[in-house]
Amino acid sequence: MSVSNKLGEKEMKRIAVLTSGGDAPGMNACIRAIVRKAYADGLETVGIYEGFEGLINGNMETLQIGSVGDIIQRGGTMLYSARSKAFETETGQLQALKQLRENEIDGLIVIGGDGSLRGAQALIDHGFPCVGIPATIDNDITGTDFTIGFDTALNTIIDCIDKIRDTATSHERTYVIEVMGRDAGDLALWSGLAGGAESILIPEHDTSFEEVTNRLLTGIARGKRHSIILLAEGFADGKQYTKEIERITGHEARLTVLGHIQRGGSPSATDRVLASRFGAYAVECLQTGKSNIMVRLSCNQISYQSLEDTFTKTKIHDESMYHLSQQLSI
Repeated sequence: MSVSNKLGEKEMKRIAVLTSGGDAPGMNACIRAIVRKAYADGLETVGIYEGFEGLINGNMETLQIGSVGDIIQRGGTMLYSARSKAFETETGQLQALKQLRENEIDGLIVIGGDGSLRGAQALIDHGFPCVGIPATIDNDITGTDFTIGFDTALNTIIDCIDKIRDTATSHERTYVIEVMGRDAGDLALWSGLAGGAESILIPEHDTSFEEVTNRLLTGIARGKRHSIILLAEGFADGKQYTKEIERITGHEARLTVLGHIQRGGSPSATDRVLASRFGAYAVECLQTGKSNIMVRLSCNQISYQSLEDTFTKTKIHDESMYHLSQQLSI
């Protein structure tokens, strides 16, 4: 399905925004930008609470410019988020569509990851104009260099690595740090490179266990007092992997699972700026008749691509960064 530039004769007067899926730092900054850009352009903005589930239930209200005051620095999402089994059904989608039309909403902006963007696609397939904004700490959306939340999560992980390294050095241990990334390893790759990890284990690379243990033993032999291994959750079971390292090398190994701490916290300046640019541009896209698109960052320029490209094309993995991390961690 190609990008649509025709939304009928009806002028955009009232738009809506929702956040869906896992929260990401910067979502609030994006909501703020949407509401205030719309206000500046003479549009009303409706905030839909609790994602697609809230849309089905009609849980929404008109947002004023004051409604989004003092949220740019807050993590999470003021609109909340929820999974919706009901929206996966045709009945649920039609009920959501009914709510949009009964509330005289002319277009919808959906902020979230892959599942959220597919939710937007479902409404588009029913004839309703939607624009998607990529927001996920995993940075796993095809077509955009960065997603909202990635930079903040990355800095949270690096802070944890630095703290763990202090105790790893004191006790001469190997630490495996498990980070999020079920299908994509950007968080592990970027934080591992920035944190000086000895090994980085990501779903995109089938790194052998022998390679990891050999690297550890070589380091120990030349006097290294500690080692840090960054493991994306999609690569292996962290608990079992750590036990095997200890068994094979004969040296103490400990696992730290960072979990949902990666999602929280005040968004970084980078995420606040990216979210603000994305939000304002999404409003512009709706006003100029664009639908079935996702806004994106490419070479530091804000643009858009069709949702079809988002779902069908493969995200290009940065091989050079992976090989650089190996060279620098000797």
